[in-house]
Amino acid sequence: MVRGVPIGGGAAIPVQSMTTAKTDDAAATLREVERLGEAGCQIVRITVPNKAAAKGFAEVRKHTDLPLVADIHFDYRMALAAVDAGADKIRINPGNIGSRERVKEVIAKVQGAGLPIRIGVNAGSLEKEFLEKYGYPTPEAMVESAEKHIEVCREHGFEDIIVSLKASDVPLMMAAYRLFSLKYDYPLHLGVTEAGPPKSGTIKSAVGIGALLADGIGDTIRVSLTSDPVEEVKVGFQLLKSLGLASRGVTLVACPTCGRIEVDLFKLAAQVEERLEGVDKTLTVALMGCAVNGPGEAADADLGIAFGKDGGLLYRDGKKVGRVSEADALDRLMAEIEAFNTKETHDPE
Repeated sequence: MVRGVPIGGGAAIPVQSMTTAKTDDAAATLREVERLGEAGCQIVRITVPNKAAAKGFAEVRKHTDLPLVADIHFDYRMALAAVDAGADKIRINPGNIGSRERVKEVIAKVQGAGLPIRIGVNAGSLEKEFLEKYGYPTPEAMVESAEKHIEVCREHGFEDIIVSLKASDVPLMMAAYRLFSLKYDYPLHLGVTEAGPPKSGTIKSAVGIGALLADGIGDTIRVSLTSDPVEEVKVGFQLLKSLGLASRGVTLVACPTCGRIEVDLFKLAAQVEERLEGVDKTLTVALMGCAVNGPGEAADADLGIAFGKDGGLLYRDGKKVGRVSEADALDRLMAEIEAFNTKETHDPE
């Protein structure tokens, strides 16, 4: 449980992201947290590398109820400070914060506060011992690294663990998660780390995260993009919706276009997608450009328009409810979306 958000155990899959502002700038960090929350982000990670950042984290905590994860590396004192600052989860590798006494102190502090720990293995920062053993990052090396940190926690009676095994190489990431899932049943945080700019990063994340989720592996996700973190959240929800694992927002179905289309579907689809930003209603909208597959797809959706030579047929709940012209289609469709699932309806033209 991360401030009331369950991870694993068959619960819905939360979408996570991470702030990019310097954490000692509490105002800037809080603005990012608020923007992420507005986009639907369910868990936000914030780095805590020093005392100033710990103070900033504490200040952010005062002004938001979103679950906050403290990202800790190397300095065990920052883990202790983050717990005091109100963190809901600690992201740490118990094996890289010093002596056993320091590890014991951190685990005792986290355990006393009733918080979980995410053990975050990354192919780009594997311990020297595993690189020497395997020669380079391998799935086996990554899983052994996770096992080492898990055993440290177990030695101190701590089992409230979430694990990630991230890599920028998609096949490596997938193989590591698959291997780990054969051995353990800890909740898994999925991600392709350093996935890249929005276009290529979205594709890599969809392949890596999506393939694992389709096989039932994974309990929470973060899409790592070189972009505004709000974009990570949007892509994350689109990814989950494509697998039927999330219902937040509108799912837009649009044909790929071909020589049969009778309208400017590129322009119309882009306009609809833009207008759907921030719409929280859960429904499927189909926007189809010709009479071949259009009527079937539009009828299968909650709302849809199937265009032909003389405008389009408007469908609601599988039934034809009127006709629309290309010029009026955008406004009419948005009016239908606004009225959907309410007592208000629009009479067919």
